[in-house]
Amino acid sequence: MIFDSHAHYDSEAFDPDRETLLADVLPAAGVARVVNCGSDEATSRFSLALAEQYDYIYAACGVHPHEAQASGRFSETPLLPLLAHPKCVAVGEIGLDYHYDFSPRDLQKEWFEGQILLANRLHKPVIVHDREAHADTWQLLARHRPAGVVHCFSGSVEMARDVLNAGLYIGLGGAVTFKNARVPVEVARFVPLDRLLLETDCPYMTPVPHRGRRNDSTLIPLIAARIAAVKQTDEQTVLAAAAQNAARLFGVPL
Repeated sequence: MIFDSHAHYDSEAFDPDRETLLADVLPAAGVARVVNCGSDEATSRFSLALAEQYDYIYAACGVHPHEAQASGRFSETPLLPLLAHPKCVAVGEIGLDYHYDFSPRDLQKEWFEGQILLANRLHKPVIVHDREAHADTWQLLARHRPAGVVHCFSGSVEMARDVLNAGLYIGLGGAVTFKNARVPVEVARFVPLDRLLLETDCPYMTPVPHRGRRNDSTLIPLIAARIAAVKQTDEQTVLAAAAQNAARLFGVPL
């Protein structure tokens, strides 16, 4: 039972073989559910199209901090029809990115806060991107208390404690398998199994031993195996717990 809680199969990296991968390869490997995350209006529409084509795929729709500048001032108008789609299960991928700073920080925060408030009003969870913006990300999450997940979690154990206390889930991916990945491993050890989601962020963040190649949902077991070793349990226990958690958060059947 593999539930990939964060993927980007709309990426051009999948253009050569997307249909074969999604129709045949992933289901044959035991991939039961995928949440494909939009980054702007166009990729959100693409995610919904994939969700309409494949029963096991669901969509998240939102504006990523990289796309805030291109999207102008915050407006919920283009998002509302996307979020109303029956297979849209979350507002995402949204958040703050101070590593690349592709959009002005004030505009990133405007979009992040606006989308959190929209998610709360629509009773949808958020999928949060936080890169080198922990303080501002946490400030907005603590202020508005949305349901959701901090994906590709890169904070400390202390931040993980705050996130969990706020009722949010923590998403872990390929980084836990990387050499010298001390903090992600500490977080993996700390996070209770009932608050953990597994993700690829594919085509990015490919786990060891496949770093350098395109990532996809068939590699989730490598992430689960590393977390299982850290937690002194077994891979299937981690996969099953993460799948149940994702199904509960996103409101989808398994």
